[in-house]
Amino acid sequence: MKINSMRDFAATVRGRRHDLHLSQAGLASRARVSREWISGVEAGKSTVEFGLVIRLLDALGLGLDVVVRDTAQDAAAVDLDSLLEEHRGQ
Repeated sequence: MKINSMRDFAATVRGRRHDLHLSQAGLASRARVSREWISGVEAGKSTVEFGLVIRLLDALGLGLDVVVRDTAQDAAAVDLDSLLEEHRGQ
């Protein structure tokens, strides 16, 4: 699965939590974070701490892969107006 935005990440976390039949509180306990923090992640809050994100992924049985992208192709495909609108909505 490809995650290109906080919205994608939020949807992935929420979907996986539901697949595992976990409440936000249950996931928070498993990841050793607060329920409020989980709520913020699922709302697409963009200021989450990366170390906690890694713990969250581990608690969900997910991993993070870093891949090299073709930057020339990616740069051409970026719609700056959509990107700005996405960040304004958070």
